[in-house]
Amino acid sequence: MGVGDWFKEFDVNLRVKNEASISTRYGNITQRLNRDFWNTSSSTSHSLYVGSYGRNTAKDGFSDLDMIFQLPYDVYTKYNNYTGNGQSALLQAVKKSIERTYSTTSIRGDGQVILVPFTDGITFEVVPAFINKGDSYTFADANGGGSWKTTNPKPEITAIRTRNRICNNNLFSLCRMMRAWKKKWDVPIGGLLIDTLAYQFIENWGYRDKSYFYYDFMSRDFFRWAADQDKNKNYWKAPGSGQYVYKSGNFHYKATQCYNLSQEAIAHEQADPKRVYSARKLWREIYGIKFPS
Repeated sequence: MGVGDWFKEFDVNLRVKNEASISTRYGNITQRLNRDFWNTSSSTSHSLYVGSYGRNTAKDGFSDLDMIFQLPYDVYTKYNNYTGNGQSALLQAVKKSIERTYSTTSIRGDGQVILVPFTDGITFEVVPAFINKGDSYTFADANGGGSWKTTNPKPEITAIRTRNRICNNNLFSLCRMMRAWKKKWDVPIGGLLIDTLAYQFIENWGYRDKSYFYYDFMSRDFFRWAADQDKNKNYWKAPGSGQYVYKSGNFHYKATQCYNLSQEAIAHEQADPKRVYSARKLWREIYGIKFPS
């Protein structure tokens, strides 16, 4: 096995494995809400996967699945005219609806979402929302007495999927790999910021149309690029939507450390004779046990 084989196996190891159960739960929640709010029994209408799973950048073992469920506009009118916290009342109504299907699941509201936890560690975070012109969504925030906020995930999903196609499917893989790095190194960086940085990096990366054989270079070059980001910068603009994506801490130092480790790993790969064991050991030090030993 060569470098390309290592990274291909790594990529396969990172892909979500429980898509069937996710789809079943998503369909059940959607069907319940459609029955109660739209008078239909569709298991697909009015719902949208968002977050990392919706962007196809989640890695196996992720814990939070975000979904938006679109409600009729008259529901917005009803709760907007409430005396008191109409947003909290809306979230409670959606919670009660979901409980008709998942009565034994410990469902709770969390200010903006309905949390539906399952025993395998995945929690569905259901955002009841209303479609706006331009396909953004208005959603309820029950905190601080209640207010309405806006999110715009569709352009982000489209932008990342489009660039992934242009880049020979390498963007999705890079995003998943950097989630493995985040977990292994406890990097203070959110998922949307990972995707945003990967999206920006790969646009001008010289080997963006190549295959797994170049993933060692992709890792090295991304770490260098991330380490070189302005340490005083507090936010980046998300692909497609342009919404601000704030950093949760400085990721630069750990990116520099892993740039140096990747340099060492590549040196082992390129030695004559090749030092395969040492190279793979370093990649596992960077990415964790999902990387082949």
